[in-house]
Amino acid sequence: MTVIDVGARVRAIRQMHGLSQRELARRAGVTNGLISLVEMNRVSPSVSSLKKLLDGIPMSLAEFFTGDFNQRTPAFYAADELVEIGNEAVSLRLVAATRTGRQMTVLHERYEPGAGTGEEMLVHKGEEGGVVVRGRIEVTVGNETRVLGPGEAYYFASNLPHSFRNPGREVCEIVSCSTPPSF
Repeated sequence: MTVIDVGARVRAIRQMHGLSQRELARRAGVTNGLISLVEMNRVSPSVSSLKKLLDGIPMSLAEFFTGDFNQRTPAFYAADELVEIGNEAVSLRLVAATRTGRQMTVLHERYEPGAGTGEEMLVHKGEEGGVVVRGRIEVTVGNETRVLGPGEAYYFASNLPHSFRNPGREVCEIVSCSTPPSF
């Protein structure tokens, strides 16, 4: 089992982003004394405290624990390097999953016939957009629903309730992006 030095990792990430303890504290809404104590491993932050601290960068908990901050950040990704975060019916392959400080989520989405995001509408911060590469997708945003085909696109504020469903008989593929990162 690998043990992660949380303090050293917080310090490395803070420095990598060119932030002083004071600036990170201001962004995260905590005291710079807390950041100092965490970095010296005198205080072990709770998950919620660490999340609050990372929101000041911004960085997800997953990135914090899985990112390799000593490696050069690649600009290109082979198909087998995309990380699957979906399921068999709705494949969501994430580009640059371990990239530190990622400012957006880029997905290669694949919806099997009849598959969708579910009965409950999605709502989150930010914006999202995408282009249909193959097949058809029914996109609902607020009270408006439209079926899009290859070459057609969508772009909307993600705080509006939204959902996706493949109404067709063939697989639908989309390349999408959302910000801030949701995965």
